[in-house]
Amino acid sequence: MNSPIRAKGLAEASSLLSEPYAAEDIGLADCPLFVIELPVANLDAEAHQTHVDHAELAKLIAAVPAVVVGVVADDIEGAATASDLAQICEACDIVLAPDHLGLAGSVPVSDITELAAAIAQSPLAATTLVQLLRLSKTLSTVDGLVAESLAYATLQSDSQFRAWLAAQPSKPQPQNDAPPVLVKHQASTLHITLNRPERHNAFSASMRDNLLEVLRAAWVDPSLDGIVIGGSGSTFCSGGDLSEFGTTPNSGTAHQIRSVRSAAFWIDRLAAKTRVIMQGSCVGAGVELAAYAHDVVAHPDTTFCLPEVAMGLIPGAGGTVSIARRIGRQRLGYMALTGTKLNTTTALSWGLIDRIER
Repeated sequence: MNSPIRAKGLAEASSLLSEPYAAEDIGLADCPLFVIELPVANLDAEAHQTHVDHAELAKLIAAVPAVVVGVVADDIEGAATASDLAQICEACDIVLAPDHLGLAGSVPVSDITELAAAIAQSPLAATTLVQLLRLSKTLSTVDGLVAESLAYATLQSDSQFRAWLAAQPSKPQPQNDAPPVLVKHQASTLHITLNRPERHNAFSASMRDNLLEVLRAAWVDPSLDGIVIGGSGSTFCSGGDLSEFGTTPNSGTAHQIRSVRSAAFWIDRLAAKTRVIMQGSCVGAGVELAAYAHDVVAHPDTTFCLPEVAMGLIPGAGGTVSIARRIGRQRLGYMALTGTKLNTTTALSWGLIDRIER
C-alpha cells in the first residue's frame, strides 16, 4: 500500500476532497487512509481566510471511501480553538489528540504508524468498518445489527478472510459434556453463566442457541427484577469460537442466521435489568455483547480487545452498535482497526465498563 494521503489544514483537505472523483484522483483507492493535520492556528480564522465551510467539509469527509484521521498538534492551546476542533473532529473516523484538549472521542496517540500498518494489512475491512460506523450512528439497534451483518457477510466472502481462515492450524478441541450455559434463579434475579471454561467460554453456536432460549424466557417472565451474566473459569468470554469460523455454507446463510438468532438483540431488549460481570482476556463477542447491558462490571485484571479487522472482518456480534454507543465511533474505530488491548483503567475512563470490582 502507498503512503497515506495527507492534508495540512482544512483548506487543503477541502481542496483534495471536493472534486467529483477525488477518491481515485488522489490515490485513496490504493491507500484508504486520509490524514488531516489540524493546524495550531485558530480554525475559525483559517476557515474565514480560506473560505472553508466546516459543514460542507464534514459532508465531504463522510463520503470518503477511506479511513479519515484527524491529527491534532500537541501545542494547540485555548478553549476557543478546542471548540473549533470539536466541530471538525466529529466528522473524522479517528481523532489523535493530546488528552489536555478534552476532545470527545479522541485517542492520546501522536504516531500514526501503528494505525497505518493495520489499515495496510486489511484495507477492505478497515474501509468497510468506518463506512458502517458512519452509517450506524443514527440507526436503531435492529437496523444497526442488520447493517453490521450485511457488512460482515460481504467480508466473509473476501480473499483476505479466506486466506486467514486457510492459515489457521487444525487442532483437537477439548470436550465438555456440561451445558454451555448454566441458569440459576435466586429470588427475583436470574443468574446466567457461560460455561465452556476449557475454551475460555468461546462463543459457539450451541452457546448462542442456549443463551437465546434463556433470554427469550426472561423477556416474558414478569417476576424477574434483574439478570446477571457471568462466565465460568478465568475468562468471561474469549470471543467467537474460531473452530467454527467458516463452517456456515455461505455468507448469505450466515447473515440469515445472525438476523434471526441474535444474542445482541435480546440483551439489548433486556438491558435495563441486565448486569454483566467480566474477567480475564475478553475478546470480540465477549466485549460486544457485554456492552449492551446497563451495568458492566470488570475485575481489575480484565482486558478488552477487538481483533476481527486483522482477520479481514469487522466486529460481528453487535459491537458496532453497542460499543459505539458506549465509547463513540472514533474510539471504537481505533480500538478495532489496531486491535489495541484496553485495560480496565482506560475502559472505565472511556465508558466501556461502568465499575471495577474484585
